[in-house]
Amino acid sequence: MKKTWMLLFLMMVALVGCDQKKKEDTADMAVYNVPVEYYKLDNGLKVILSPDATSPTAVVAVYYNIGFRIEPRDRTGFAHLFEHMMFQGSQNLGKMEFIKLVQSNGGVLNGSTRFDFTNYFEIVPSHKLETMLWAEADRMKGLDITQENLTNQQGVVKNEVKVNVLNQPYGGFPWLDMPQYANTNWYNAHNFYGDLKDLDAANLEDVASFFKTYYAPNNAALSIVGDFDMEEAKAWIQKYFGAIPAVDLPEKPDISEPRQAEAKNFIKNDSLANKPATAVAYHMPPRNSPEYYAMGLLDQILIQGDNALLQQKLVDELGYTSNVGGGINYLGNMFNYNGPMQIMYNFTYDNETSEAQVLEAIDSVMDQLAQGVTQEMLDKALVKMRSSLYDELGGQFGLGRADLLCSFALFDDDPARINSLEDEFKKVTPEVVNKTIAEYFRKTNRTVLTVNPLLADNETAKP
Repeated sequence: MKKTWMLLFLMMVALVGCDQKKKEDTADMAVYNVPVEYYKLDNGLKVILSPDATSPTAVVAVYYNIGFRIEPRDRTGFAHLFEHMMFQGSQNLGKMEFIKLVQSNGGVLNGSTRFDFTNYFEIVPSHKLETMLWAEADRMKGLDITQENLTNQQGVVKNEVKVNVLNQPYGGFPWLDMPQYANTNWYNAHNFYGDLKDLDAANLEDVASFFKTYYAPNNAALSIVGDFDMEEAKAWIQKYFGAIPAVDLPEKPDISEPRQAEAKNFIKNDSLANKPATAVAYHMPPRNSPEYYAMGLLDQILIQGDNALLQQKLVDELGYTSNVGGGINYLGNMFNYNGPMQIMYNFTYDNETSEAQVLEAIDSVMDQLAQGVTQEMLDKALVKMRSSLYDELGGQFGLGRADLLCSFALFDDDPARINSLEDEFKKVTPEVVNKTIAEYFRKTNRTVLTVNPLLADNETAKP
C-alpha cells in the first residue's frame, strides 16, 4: 500500500513538473526575438543581417538618409524626383534594366520617399541574393544622369502630382496638407510632393550634386532579411559595396519645431469634393521618450480599431461618419521617422452635419480622455499595439522587419532596438499617459483642417 501511494505521489510530482516546464516553454515562446547582426564597412555603410528560413526568399533593402525634410529650397519635390532617377540606368544597367532584372528573376521591387529617408527594396528568391546586391551597388556607384532621363522623369512626377493631388477629390488630404498647416519650420512645412514650377526648374547640375551629396555608403543602410547564408552574404556585401568611396556629408539643417501655443484652424476649398472632411492633428512628443511610447498606446485607445473612443463616438453613437482613420506618421509608422511629427485622425461626413457638431463631438471624446486612463485601458491598448507590431515585423516576406532595421540603423545606430520596443510600451504607466494627455492633447497643441466641398455647393445650385 505504501508503495502504491509513493508511486502516485511521484507521478503527481512529475505531472506538476511537466506542467511547470510547459508554462516556462510557453512563456519563452511568447517572446519573439528578431535575429540582428550589425556592422559597418570601412566606407561607413551600415549593414544589418537578419536570417529567417521561413520561406526561400530574401529581402534586400537600401535606405538613404535623405528625405523630404531636407531637400533643397526652391526645389520642392526634388527628393521624390530623384527617387525616380534611380531607376533610369547606372554604370552597367541601362534604362529600366534594373526593373527588368528583378522581375525576370521572379522578384518584386519598389522605392519610396519619406520624411527622413528614401528607400529601395527587392524581394527575390533567395538564390538571387547576390544578383540584387550587385545591382544595388551598381547604382550606388553612379547613375546615368542625362537630360533625356531628367526631362522624362520630370514629366512622370508632374503627372503623378496632377493625378494624385491636383485632379483628385481630397487630393493630398490630409497626409500632404497637414504638415504644411501644423508646422512652422520650412523643412517640415513645405510641399514635399513638389510644386510644378520647382520640378520644372530642376537641372542636371542639381541631380549630379544631389547624388554626390546624399547617395553615398556613409549615408546609407543595407539590410538583408530572409533565407541566406550569413558568411556568404558578408562576402558579397564586401565585394560589391566595399570599394565605393565615402563622401563628406553636409551638416544637417535644424528641423526642430517650436512648442505650439495657440490652436490652429484652417479651411481648404476643394472643387472636386462632394462632402466635407475634417482632420485633427497634435504635435508628437520627442521620439523615444516615455511620452512617445505613451502616445503609441493612446493611438490605440483613441483611433485604432472598433473599440477606439473616436470610432465609438463618431461612428457608433452619432453616425456622423462610417470610419475614422489616422495614426502616427501617415507616410509610414510611428517608428520610421526622425523629426517632428503629428498624431492625426480624419474622416468625411454628410453635408447635413456641421463642422461645429463635429468639433463638439471630438471635444467630448478628448474631454473624456483627459479624465484619465486606467491600467485596464492600457492593458487593452498594449494587446492591440503588440498585434500591430508583430504584423509589421512579419509583413511582406520580411519587408516590415527590414524597414525597421534600416530605420533604427540610420536614426539610432542601433537596429537591435527592434527587440526592445515591446518592453518600452510595457513600461508605460497610467501616470505617464495622463501626463502625456495633459501636455500633448491640449487644444493649444491642436491643428484642425476642414475640407470645404465646393462640388456639393455647385450641385446644390443646379436647377
